[in-house]
Amino acid sequence: MSAAPTIVIVDDAPEVRRLLRRRLGIGGRLEVLDEGANGAEAVELVARHRPALLLMDVSMPVVDGLQALPDVRRASPETVVVMYSGFDEQGLAERARELGAAAYLKKSGSLATMVDDLLSILAGHVPSPDAATPGAGDPVLDAHLERFREVFEDAAIGMATLTLAGRVVRANRSLARLTGRPIEALVGREYAELMDVHANALVSALERIVDGGEDAVQVEHPVTDRPGVHLLATVTPVRDAERAPLYLFLQAQDVSSQRGAEQQLRQSEQRFRLLVDAVQDYAIFMLDPDGHIASWNAGAQRSKGYRAEEIVGRHFRVFYPPEVQASRHPEHELQLALRDNHYEEEGWRIRKDGSRFWAHVTITTVRDANGRHVGFAKVTRDVTERLRAAEALESANLQLQRAADEQAQFLAVTAHELRGPVGVLAMSAETLQRHWSELDEDERDEFLLSMSTSAVQLNRLLSDLLTTSRLQARSLDLRPQTIDVRQHLSVLAATLQKAHPQAVVVLDGDEDARIFADPGRLTQAMDNLLTNALRHGRSPVHVHTRARGAVVDLVVRDGGEGVAAEMQPRLFDRFATGSRGGTGLGLYIVRELARAQGGDASYDAAERAFVLTLPAVPGPA
Repeated sequence: MSAAPTIVIVDDAPEVRRLLRRRLGIGGRLEVLDEGANGAEAVELVARHRPALLLMDVSMPVVDGLQALPDVRRASPETVVVMYSGFDEQGLAERARELGAAAYLKKSGSLATMVDDLLSILAGHVPSPDAATPGAGDPVLDAHLERFREVFEDAAIGMATLTLAGRVVRANRSLARLTGRPIEALVGREYAELMDVHANALVSALERIVDGGEDAVQVEHPVTDRPGVHLLATVTPVRDAERAPLYLFLQAQDVSSQRGAEQQLRQSEQRFRLLVDAVQDYAIFMLDPDGHIASWNAGAQRSKGYRAEEIVGRHFRVFYPPEVQASRHPEHELQLALRDNHYEEEGWRIRKDGSRFWAHVTITTVRDANGRHVGFAKVTRDVTERLRAAEALESANLQLQRAADEQAQFLAVTAHELRGPVGVLAMSAETLQRHWSELDEDERDEFLLSMSTSAVQLNRLLSDLLTTSRLQARSLDLRPQTIDVRQHLSVLAATLQKAHPQAVVVLDGDEDARIFADPGRLTQAMDNLLTNALRHGRSPVHVHTRARGAVVDLVVRDGGEGVAAEMQPRLFDRFATGSRGGTGLGLYIVRELARAQGGDASYDAAERAFVLTLPAVPGPA
């Protein structure tokens, strides 16, 4: 005796699986190998058992039968798949066959013929899906079912039955019209494919029905490839006696017109808000004939800080400074507006928080149709920024004028400073040229020394001008390195004393101090300070070195009486000159060179000393 054909049963209802297993096993004509609860398990079972037959439900959670069909056929091509469903066929059988099913049987058929039907399908004889229909032989039930089909098909709203995974198994003409697709194109398709970017909303809704037990969910969505069409889909489950969901019923209502109207309203509201925002720079409100505030707009709240409930009913003098209120200027404004029908001014106003702003104010008399005075319309605009801009422009003009004056002064001073050494050079050269033989050696040496000294002065002046130009252009080239302060200052002091034999420079303080700076710029800054001390003070000049954590101070103090108090605030300004002349660039350059290297320069009035501060070398030397 040959072995019975094998079969696997897949249905999400345990009681249905038990019933089918017992019925198909009677008589030993079929051997039931295993059973599963969804499409994913069906794929796994056929791959494992390679059964001759697979009887699989259409509507199941997680993965439904139609969704699993292609994977089942790939997992076991020799297995004959029979779809088993409670849904009317309406193209479902054709869709199932397209996906690889051999036949489509209705759950409403008789179990007595189930084994024969399956064996016939296995042998290649496919029975008609309509061979057995619910209520056959019962005219009353048949009439009710036919009436239900008519209602379903002719309903003005879209209707569909779905698997628990959301696949369409039956659809009416209205749904086809709403989605712009024929019924045969809807059957077997996931409804989520019609929802454009809102597919995840349906997935979430189905989870709430299948897993959460909800009885109805609504999802609003646009329709894929149908711009402007919006549907409101209501999904409800059809449950068995134990309240387990069997399949889903969907109703889709066209809400495109409603959403279009809402969109137009939103756009209108948006335009209105934009208009309101555009005038929020203006406080617009009404006053009664006596000057009490009768209305309040958003612009008024924004500019003055009061909410409507805080300010309506109060007199508008509250916006004026106390001294203006005391002079009864607000009341005088209303008198002028009543006389001339209009009043306009600019002045300071007070916000709720006490801050002041510069306002442009317009007051217009308001009269009714009979010419009776009913109040005033007041428009106030905060023009503080305009006032500040005007003040800034005036300040800029003053600064430009001051800069021009300083420039003129600088050119005059520079010309004066140049005239001396250039004159000495010219006259000394001319004297040596004309009278060389008439001069003795000491006289010639004196003329040559004068020329050398004048050249040094010119070189210093040119160096200051070049450094100032680079500082202004922010193009100063700095190459910092570790510098032994005492050693560097010793060389500088020796060079200075050669140029000024009468000068005495005393170095003291921290002998181990080291700074991180540009050696050339340090020399230039200290040379300016020392030359300034000798030029405007007197010898001896003391240079004291002191380390203060991350910085080192170089304190330069001469034997003079210090800087006059009136000169101290502008000592380091560009072109600032004292009573003894100069270009006014020396100390400016000292400060800017220090700041460019992370330090600073200052004048200590108590010590009557200049202080150059530069970064110390961190850690051990």
